[in-house]
Amino acid sequence: QVQLVESGGGLVQAGGSLRLSCAASERTFSPAVLGWFRQAPGKEREFVAYIRWNGGNTYYGDSVKGRFTISRDNAKNMVFLQMNSLNPEDTAAYYCAACPYYMSTSYGYTNPSKYNYWGQGTQVTVSS
Repeated sequence: QVQLVESGGGLVQAGGSLRLSCAASERTFSPAVLGWFRQAPGKEREFVAYIRWNGGNTYYGDSVKGRFTISRDNAKNMVFLQMNSLNPEDTAAYYCAACPYYMSTSYGYTNPSKYNYWGQGTQVTVSS
């Protein structure tokens, strides 16, 4: 079974940057997409971004578009999230997730219930 482990979270000042990493344990890892979600205390889990594992196509949530960039290294079974221009509203636990299913619309991958595998999360805190 696939295990995902996130790293790279921490404390950063508003306007700063962080780069999150997610490593998959399975040697033959090949999901349809890898996604990033985030969740602040008392709030719903929010879609951040996803990337198609094979083609590399990306899709971003409106709140992070233009500031965050998702990428992957298939050979290393890793996915990354470069976060720039961070603000306090970005403070949350960030989760890497994998979806094995190909869907007909990009929007379908914004639903966290479609993802079968999840990491334990890495905390990002942005100070004002």
